Amino acid sequence: MKIPKRKLFLLIIFAYVAFSLYAAYNVFFSNKVISRVHRVVKKESNAPAGGVRDGAPFVADEWNPWEDEEVEYNSALNKKRKAFKQYMARIDRSKPKRYKVQIWGKAAIGLYLWEHILEGPLNPTDKVAQWREGELQSGKVDFSFYTGPAVVQGHVPLEMNSLVLVVNGREQQKVSYSTRWLEHVQALVLSNTVSHVAVVLLGNEQCNNDWIAPHLKRNGGFVDLLFLIYDSPWVNDKDVFQWPLGVATYREFPMIRPNAQLITSNRPYLCNFLGTVYKNSSREVLMNVLKQSGLDKECLTTAREKCLCFVALYQGLEEIFNPPQLD
Repeated sequence: MKIPKRKLFLLIIFAYVAFSLYAAYNVFFSNKVISRVHRVVKKESNAPAGGVRDGAPFVADEWNPWEDEEVEYNSALNKKRKAFKQYMARIDRSKPKRYKVQIWGKAAIGLYLWEHILEGPLNPTDKVAQWREGELQSGKVDFSFYTGPAVVQGHVPLEMNSLVLVVNGREQQKVSYSTRWLEHVQALVLSNTVSHVAVVLLGNEQCNNDWIAPHLKRNGGFVDLLFLIYDSPWVNDKDVFQWPLGVATYREFPMIRPNAQLITSNRPYLCNFLGTVYKNSSREVLMNVLKQSGLDKECLTTAREKCLCFVALYQGLEEIFNPPQLD
């Protein structure tokens, strides 16, 4: 028997409506029935035998149908995070490593090191400022310089891997002051704040520098390198080096920046000598060597046998003030 299309369509609509109403009833009005297949029973370690607690069966939480998917998702997420951290670590390792070096200038020769050798800037430019500092980059090294009376222990930024301490050990008063700074640096080394230490020392002209020997690493101390002004039997070009005295910064010696013309241009004279030549002195020997070798024609020499200008000056004075000092 052939069913009309209109009746077939109405039959399908009726079946759909009936199924929807039945499903809505089960969701909102029927008691929830949990299949034993969907039930997970967990026995606690302290639960009594038979699975009974407080007179009622113990039934664990309901089964989560998305539990396996969540576990897989979290596992994949953790793997991605781990891979990202490894990637960032590889980037950090591939970056060129930079070294931070601080220079603490607690002696005038620190200015010679910073301005004349490293050619670093210094702010403020006022030479009597209490605190002066500067920064300079050279290759993989970031230098920072601090100097002035206001640069005191415990008040200098400690952003560094290595430290260069410039101190004065020419006389006992300076030695005591420099020792306190060395003790402060030693505390920084022991606290792992500083990894490497170098000292530029204005030494004693009589080579009396034994006070700093215990601080050298080869003697059980913490100073890796020592740059010593004035000659010393300690100089070995391994951990103790001789350092130039530099320029008289307190006399405002001008800074002359090197340039190609200054270095490569021809000079009219090979050498020069200006001074008083005494009998049986090294200066007399020097003048004889210059004359015998013919260098006196290539060098600018002005020698005098007597200090006539000083003699004339002394003859016109009642008193002469000449304080003794080391040169």
